[in-house]
Amino acid sequence: MTNNKNTPTQPQLKRELGPLMLWGLGVGYVISGMYFGWNLGLAEGGTLGLAVATFFIIIMYLTFTFSYTEMACAIPKAGGVFDYAHRAFGRKIGFIGGMAQNIEFIFAPPAIAAAIGAYFNIFFPAVPVLAIAIVAYLIFTALNIYGVKAAASFELVITVLAVAELLIFAGVCLPSFEYANLTKNALPNGWTGAFAAIPFAIWFFLAIEGVANVAEETHNPQRNILIGFGSAIITLVVLCLLTFASAVGVAGWEAVVYPPGSSTASDSPLPLALSIITGENHFLYHLLITVGLFGLVASFHGIILAAGRASFEFARIGNAPAAIGKVHPKFKTPANALVANMCIGIVALLTGKTGEIITLACFGALLLYIIAMLSFFKLRQTEPNLERPFKVPFYPIFPALALLIAIVALTAMTIYNLKLALIFLLMLICAYLWFLFNQSRGQ
Repeated sequence: MTNNKNTPTQPQLKRELGPLMLWGLGVGYVISGMYFGWNLGLAEGGTLGLAVATFFIIIMYLTFTFSYTEMACAIPKAGGVFDYAHRAFGRKIGFIGGMAQNIEFIFAPPAIAAAIGAYFNIFFPAVPVLAIAIVAYLIFTALNIYGVKAAASFELVITVLAVAELLIFAGVCLPSFEYANLTKNALPNGWTGAFAAIPFAIWFFLAIEGVANVAEETHNPQRNILIGFGSAIITLVVLCLLTFASAVGVAGWEAVVYPPGSSTASDSPLPLALSIITGENHFLYHLLITVGLFGLVASFHGIILAAGRASFEFARIGNAPAAIGKVHPKFKTPANALVANMCIGIVALLTGKTGEIITLACFGALLLYIIAMLSFFKLRQTEPNLERPFKVPFYPIFPALALLIAIVALTAMTIYNLKLALIFLLMLICAYLWFLFNQSRGQ
């Protein structure tokens, strides 16, 4: 069986990232979730239903992130969960974990690209949303191919701008905040709505684990991964709570889901909230839309970066076509993996089903979290002497909580999205059969 491992003569990924850039990547991967997508959960669960779902998802992400950081510091490889599961359980479980990660990272960008097109279309209505989204794919894939330092530096700048804009948004909206707006029709579909809102609560934090996928390109990863992961998740929790309360507190949840006179859910909840206060011709309204694009671009670009590394590592060890596991000889980046992911993402984008794409990415994320936490416990048992520069606090409570909430969330999502769950399962089965076929051929 061929194991496509690196040889000393092959190009290697280049170490250029420090803790500040890791913070920028961690926040950037996720920050688009504050700008759109989460409001679709309000249509399912109302303010209370989405709030309850988000409360448990925050607990899951806090406990998961610190548990995942332990493995990322101990095993700083580009494959993330794939490498951890492979080491803990062997190649077959590693393959499933890697596929879950690929599905999450490859299918999240198309949803964000659609939102980029929708925001941009507000200024240039003559330019089709789909055309804008495809051009964005081409530009940011090219930037990632050019070099990780340039990509991460760009990510840091636009992430800082996006964070600043969320703080401005909160500053404008909070003076108009009324607690009564949080209680209006707070549970429109009963408690079942809280379960249906789970994927949109996850969207607030989806892809934070992508920080682990640039471990091979990080200076002193055993130290800097901890700083980057820890500071990013704390920043994101604060922004999540602030954005949720600021937006819904202005005029109730329906105002940030449905545009006036429409029954179709919007991909632009923050402009809807701000327009109630300032109107659509105010400077701050246009500023939000302009800088809001930076938030979407930050996540779009950042997840493309993480996806390229995940797919590259997946192929490098022989679980995908070997060409995807090649490093560009000049730029020292996983160029082939980036192009392959872009092609799949554009096909998904052409379906026009943003909500379904988000949910599919969430299925991948939750399976990733479950396999990661099982790998965490297995490695603690089988490799107790593995050097762990960072150890998760409150062991075993933190990883056990992350595992339990992820299992409950995956079960609930399956019940409320059975068709998408079957599509997700079919993707895994087809990939696994391909994997077994290749193994039987000795590849």
